[in-house]
Amino acid sequence: MQAIVFETYGSPDVLQLKEIAQPTPKENQVLIKVQAAGTNPLDWHKLRADPFIVRFNDGWLKPKNNQLGADVAGIVEAVGSGVTSFKVGDAVFGECGGGSFAEYVCVPERALAPKPDNLSFAEAAAVPVAALTALQALRDSGKVQAGHTILINGASGGVGTFMVQLAKFYKAEVTAVSSTRNLELVKSLGADHVIDYTKEPVTASDQKYDLVLDNVGNLTAAQFRQLLKPQGIGVMVGFTTIGRMLGNVLAGSWWARRGGPSLSSMLARANKEDMQLFHDLLAEGVLKPVIDSSYALAETAVAIRHLETGRARGKIVITVP
Repeated sequence: MQAIVFETYGSPDVLQLKEIAQPTPKENQVLIKVQAAGTNPLDWHKLRADPFIVRFNDGWLKPKNNQLGADVAGIVEAVGSGVTSFKVGDAVFGECGGGSFAEYVCVPERALAPKPDNLSFAEAAAVPVAALTALQALRDSGKVQAGHTILINGASGGVGTFMVQLAKFYKAEVTAVSSTRNLELVKSLGADHVIDYTKEPVTASDQKYDLVLDNVGNLTAAQFRQLLKPQGIGVMVGFTTIGRMLGNVLAGSWWARRGGPSLSSMLARANKEDMQLFHDLLAEGVLKPVIDSSYALAETAVAIRHLETGRARGKIVITVP
């Protein structure tokens, strides 16, 4: 089968479209014939080994897993012996952990859901990682409740566009932070208020929030403290530097021990229940993926370069012929 691989860490220049062996599903895995795959920042972080600690898990000198792509949508080609939820021919979408920039990929059964009939494969592939991150940041880390005031920094990106919609699903009051060109987009997704960061700092007003979600990673501990209510919760979803993230976590721990707001980072995990929730919300039209652009499998390097700019509106998708 054809797949995008990289033998050394580096820029997208090291990505190659090569012929490799087709994987075989293990006991609780499903083999999917890929129709589309979504890109995520984790792809370029793994590709560049940036931050350096990526090498602790992925290999010091060269990558142990040399395939990218976590989001996938496609057709079930084969199932492992323990799989009970899917059969050959089913249209599915989910999160594979790595390797979806290819013609075939194996995915754990627990990380899949049926593809909603009203979505294309490209739209379905835009969902898993970003929507899981948005949901778990809001519900699990942020303890969102109806009536909460929420600030979403980076509201027009892959995670942010789902975060705005899910926050409204939970009946929260949403303030979305984006650039001028994306203000109408975030309003159309349900944002009650907007802040144009190109014209004013996010801390310009005296508004305090129950929950502040930072998808960009550029908010300092001092800014979180200024934005949060006394018992508010700050969640770092994205990051710019490891130093800033660790500094913010330490500051948040200090505040929480003294009865103040909390501040933490999070990492999403795929599970059957959340994937099924997305199926239902997508099928009902409550949740809609936003696609910035799509590229063919052979154009994956171009897609990753686009992703690295941080200017995509919603998700960038790879389509597989």
